[in-house]
Amino acid sequence: MATTLNENLLLAIPLAPLAGSLIAGLFGKTVGRAGAHTVTILGVAIAFVLSCMTFFDVLGGASFNATVYEWMSVGGMKFEVGFLIDSLTALMMIVVTFVSLMVHIYTIGYMAEEEGYQRFFSYIALFTFSMLMLVMANNFLQLFFGWEAVGLVSYLLIGFYFKRESAIYANMKAFLVNRVGDFGFLLGIGLLLAYGGSLNYNDVFAKGNELAALTFPGTSWNLLTVSCICLFIGAMGKSAQFPLHVWLPDSMEGPTPISALIHAATMVTAGIFMVARMSPLFELSDAALSFIVVIGAITALFMGFLGVVQNDIKRVVAYSTLSQLGYMTVALGVSAYPVAIFHLMTHAFFKALLFLGAGSVIMGMHHDQDMRNMGGLRKYMPITWITSLVGSLALIGTPFFSGFYSKDSIIDAVKLSHLPGSGFAYFAVVASVFVTALYSFRMYFLVFHGEERFRGPKHPESPMGIEAAHGAHGDHGHDDHHVHVPHESPWVVWVPLVLLAIPSIIAGAYAIDPLLFGSFFQNGVAFDKVIFIGQNHPGLSEMAEEFHGWAAMGAHAFSGVPVWLALAGVVVAWFFYMKRPDLPAVVQRTFAPVYKLLANAYYLDKINEIVFARGAVAIGRGLWKEGDVVVIDGVVNGSAKFIGWFATVIRFLQSGYIYHYAFAMIIGMLGLLTLFVTLSGK
Repeated sequence: MATTLNENLLLAIPLAPLAGSLIAGLFGKTVGRAGAHTVTILGVAIAFVLSCMTFFDVLGGASFNATVYEWMSVGGMKFEVGFLIDSLTALMMIVVTFVSLMVHIYTIGYMAEEEGYQRFFSYIALFTFSMLMLVMANNFLQLFFGWEAVGLVSYLLIGFYFKRESAIYANMKAFLVNRVGDFGFLLGIGLLLAYGGSLNYNDVFAKGNELAALTFPGTSWNLLTVSCICLFIGAMGKSAQFPLHVWLPDSMEGPTPISALIHAATMVTAGIFMVARMSPLFELSDAALSFIVVIGAITALFMGFLGVVQNDIKRVVAYSTLSQLGYMTVALGVSAYPVAIFHLMTHAFFKALLFLGAGSVIMGMHHDQDMRNMGGLRKYMPITWITSLVGSLALIGTPFFSGFYSKDSIIDAVKLSHLPGSGFAYFAVVASVFVTALYSFRMYFLVFHGEERFRGPKHPESPMGIEAAHGAHGDHGHDDHHVHVPHESPWVVWVPLVLLAIPSIIAGAYAIDPLLFGSFFQNGVAFDKVIFIGQNHPGLSEMAEEFHGWAAMGAHAFSGVPVWLALAGVVVAWFFYMKRPDLPAVVQRTFAPVYKLLANAYYLDKINEIVFARGAVAIGRGLWKEGDVVVIDGVVNGSAKFIGWFATVIRFLQSGYIYHYAFAMIIGMLGLLTLFVTLSGK
């Protein structure tokens, strides 16, 4: 087998979705709806097939790290487009293209009656292109291009319903919050460029020890620590880590396929991928790793709490995504990079499944997203029910499901770490097991079991209930006389659910050995042998000694705490929402202040609005009134007034008589001669 991958084949992987996007976007009216989804699905399918071929070539020892296009050269600095294809990239390409393909197929059914059908397919194909450029990059310039491109397209997708005020607010919020993170990301890249002298990954990695010996100018801070924290701030924005997570729940305003594409396997995992790719640098700074651990732990635990009080089915899954991203971040912080990528992969499958399952439920409920208006859907939507159950079981870490292997590995890696902050992180990830099971099966029981609440009036606090109370939906049957009975979604919707359910069950057992304890990452650029063995953080080595196969790991889990915590969460959810559905209201009244705190998402949106938004408005107003009006306008207008006054005075000398001008010339000449004589005398 060839040791170097074919450059043209690699170019075709991102360019195929781009071509589909351009055709659907520019010629949408010409090709029509069928043409738009055909060309975009074909483009992503080509990318998926070629990614699979690349993946198997990489398994056989092939790799690629070269420039494919030189954009410009300034002095000794080169700005290039290049690909780095190793085991990490190959795995990410498989995940991105497979989930994207499933979302494209699903979209045919979900968006069938929507306006902007061609535009939507153009956007999601363009998003796939942007993400592929990001993960395939071999330099910081291309990484930043892909980073910003996925942010831009996500802005367009979240605000797809641009006539809806809430969607406009959500996409602007996502855009602004990500700009905060991207500012830090750009600073990190700038520091590495300034002191590393290159934008190429390999060149910067080679100078890692030199950078680690430098201090940030004017301070005693380690330069590499500052650079890594700045890079991670970018990851905090893109991967929605506390406190830059606030954009993600609101992004549910976009169509459900986007929730699966952006929030399952692609955009939000870009930050996780980036830190893993930069692991040779992060490994040289324990301070940066501790910062990552603490941020990830806070996100994993406290975002999970918020999922317990949500009533919108998509928001429950969104807060679940935040919590699981916290798990991945914790794994990165304790140097368990392969474990973080392993959970990224398994999470991509079951979270995409849960989002698309939620979309199927919403279709069956005629676009009602409030779980308080659901119940008993199991017999009406059997395929959606069973696939959603699979996704929920994988999410909570049920033994032998894919999520179990990756989540349990994270818990073990954190337990074995001695990094400052790992003690708190261990508590957070273990406690989150119970919280995850509670909100996951609260959603499951409310949606698929119990009383068929869709037959009665809508819940008075739900959006549709409020609209019905105001007569907005009087003709849509929100009463007992005109009931919309839920129905199973068409095949283009449920087939992707089934295809995602399969890896949600088997991917963990199949991949754990090669990814964590085999040689899959051992020769990659991101995971060199020193980091993989864990010379500074020996957790993976100890885990490898205790690993005796996927079956033994699944069986041994029943003697550990996490499985019983997950079971406890399921039992509590069953008791509260099936056996005693009156209890949640009692608990809510009893712990009203806590419930209010959670319902308002710790008031972070309010804090951002008061401190940052109003602060920015105040600063802007001050710059306008004092800077623009007083200084700039004052100087400009003052100069104009002075020149006008001067011209008014001077015009009296413009009499039009020649003898006046001759007299002025004589006086002027006498003045100059007097000045010359005076100066000469000195």
